[in-house]
Amino acid sequence: MATPNIKFGTSGWRAVIGEEFNLATLRRVAHAAAEHVKENREYGYKGEEFLLSLRKAGKPAPKTAKIVIGYDTRYMSEDFAKNAAEAIASEGITAIISHSDTPTPVVAFEVMKNDASGGLMLTASQNQPYYSGVKWTPYWGGPAMPEITADLEARVQALTIAEVEKIIPFDHGVTAGIIMVKDFREDYFKQLSSLLDLGAIKKAGLKIATDSVNGAARGYLRPMLERAGAKVTGLREERDVLFGGRAPDTGEENLKGLREAVVKGKLNLGLACDGDADRFGVIDSDGTWISPNLVLGLVLEHLAKNRGLKGKVARSVMTSHFTDAIAKSHGLEVRETAVGFKHVGNLMRTGQYLLGGEESGGLTIMNHVPEKDGILACLLMAEMVAYERKPIKKIIADLAKKVGTFTNTRLTLQLDKNVHMEGLVEKLKLNPPLSLAGAPVWRIDQTDGFKFIMKDGSWLGLRPAGSAEPTVRLYAEAADQKKIAALCEAGRKIVAGKF
Repeated sequence: MATPNIKFGTSGWRAVIGEEFNLATLRRVAHAAAEHVKENREYGYKGEEFLLSLRKAGKPAPKTAKIVIGYDTRYMSEDFAKNAAEAIASEGITAIISHSDTPTPVVAFEVMKNDASGGLMLTASQNQPYYSGVKWTPYWGGPAMPEITADLEARVQALTIAEVEKIIPFDHGVTAGIIMVKDFREDYFKQLSSLLDLGAIKKAGLKIATDSVNGAARGYLRPMLERAGAKVTGLREERDVLFGGRAPDTGEENLKGLREAVVKGKLNLGLACDGDADRFGVIDSDGTWISPNLVLGLVLEHLAKNRGLKGKVARSVMTSHFTDAIAKSHGLEVRETAVGFKHVGNLMRTGQYLLGGEESGGLTIMNHVPEKDGILACLLMAEMVAYERKPIKKIIADLAKKVGTFTNTRLTLQLDKNVHMEGLVEKLKLNPPLSLAGAPVWRIDQTDGFKFIMKDGSWLGLRPAGSAEPTVRLYAEAADQKKIAALCEAGRKIVAGKF
């Protein structure tokens, strides 16, 4: 049997269930992760530096390395998770597995709380229902950087069939204490309570609808808001491995039911998370979907203005400059990263950053996991509305008077059959357009792809989508829709090779 070609993308390895993703391939990944832990001293497996750091912090040294395992609500997720635990236990590493489906940020927090060597989260996030996948969380609680996933990929390829088939049966592992089944909820709820002003939410008497899109937020989002004293109506909390026949995302199209519940019930807001609850969706009291780009700036404004918090801000290069404008108004420094929350999370690890985020719906804050957390983002929006006592659109309108208006869009463009990605990228490097939408290009940022920035603050971003299809992601931001349309048209011409 040929060794599977397992590759970790921007956010883990994902594959079709029953084809590339099956018990054998998952077991291979689990064994590779265990070997990675055992042979990398940074993970604390018999590592002197790690043990010394624990002693300095007054913490007991672990008797054995630990790996946390979580899983979403997809088909056979709990069975796959047990399979991974059996493989990890056979390597002499304690597997701490969730007793039920759980969000990605909760697994990240459990890794940190347990001083674990890492975490395996079984999820395909917001991919179509027939996918599953694996995210590896290193000991610091954030997404794995490329050098780590490259090591995992190499180890997967090197494993023999005999090594892959090695397991300790689940029940035997539990009896022996090398597999531990745990409810992660209370630890996580206590963590959120330490970060939030729950009293403000209770005092405001907020009425909220939540949408778990049949995903892992179902045991977390509504219960946490109810603990905070809000009146909550929960939608799509039952397990449905098909997610109603569509991808479990938090885009505007998938939240029509949430919008209807908010408007009909005359609620303060609607809050949603995607399949593994690392991304968020927000609906205002009038049914308006609030884009993640706006949410990042709103949360920063709330933390700085209402909570009096300080720190740097990290955002990905294709994220709105609305956040920058908010940061500038409070005298906060902004750091730009490549696309992918792993780059944002790597900065959040330093403890210097108040907020980190990206335009695709990822957000975290200081003193929390350096991983995107959709549940936390939703609760922060509820907290903001509780403080401000007005609809989100009114808060945005008030901010526009202070920092200006920011309109943005994101498109996915298919390359013409006569245009090749490598050739397009090379041409843009050598002879980039110096004028777009009737305005001269002031600066070109090549942190990740190409970002053409004009003096008026508008910009056009282009980068390969990183998918199997030859596609390009187009990002545009300006003060009004007319300029956005012009920038998008210019972007289409560039992708077509006409520049």
